[in-house]
Amino acid sequence: MEFEIGSRPSFALLTVSLDADESIRAEAGAMVSHDTTVEMETNATGGFLSSIKRAFGGESFFQNTFHATAPGDVQFAPPLPGDIAHVDLAGETLYVQSGSYLAGDAGLDVDTEFGGARTFFGGEGLFLLKISGTGPLFLSSYGAIEEISLDDRESFVVDTGHVVAFEETADFTVRRVGGLRSTLTSGEGLVCEFAGSGTVWVQSRSPDAFLAWLLPKIPRQPSTSQ
Repeated sequence: MEFEIGSRPSFALLTVSLDADESIRAEAGAMVSHDTTVEMETNATGGFLSSIKRAFGGESFFQNTFHATAPGDVQFAPPLPGDIAHVDLAGETLYVQSGSYLAGDAGLDVDTEFGGARTFFGGEGLFLLKISGTGPLFLSSYGAIEEISLDDRESFVVDTGHVVAFEETADFTVRRVGGLRSTLTSGEGLVCEFAGSGTVWVQSRSPDAFLAWLLPKIPRQPSTSQ
């Protein structure tokens, strides 16, 4: 399976070239185009319970699997303007923030793990996607994606709205920025502090911050009285 990521980092487009009998699985709605040699099948991957868990994690209930009957290309793009990152898993596990899973090898296990209050990222919920196995994985973001290595750091702090994914080897805790007054007045809310080893992927923009800027500017409809 070969791939190319173009139009980075603002409007990234993923093109995957499949050989005959190769397959790739993608989030519902991610497909942009494909050759006629590529067939699409929609199903509840992993069964009903796994699909329900994925829905709790912010992903769609159904996923699309693209199978090549002969060599052909299929293209994917994220819903928000941003970047796409490739991660090649080799029997490893990656935890992915809600909405950042774009596509991956059909053999990867995409599950949802309940992590308690420490995974309460910026109101996203109490679930993270747990992606395990061997094969290529593609992550999407709002804004550009940066890879941060924890190996040379004692710890590293990321605003929860900017977390894309992190390796299983990374330890993390979610906390407020300073005291209560700092949390309320600094414009920052919760942060995630990582330690240990591995890689953290962060996005340069936050959907929550954009909505906080946008919503007050939307004109409200005048109320009508009977």
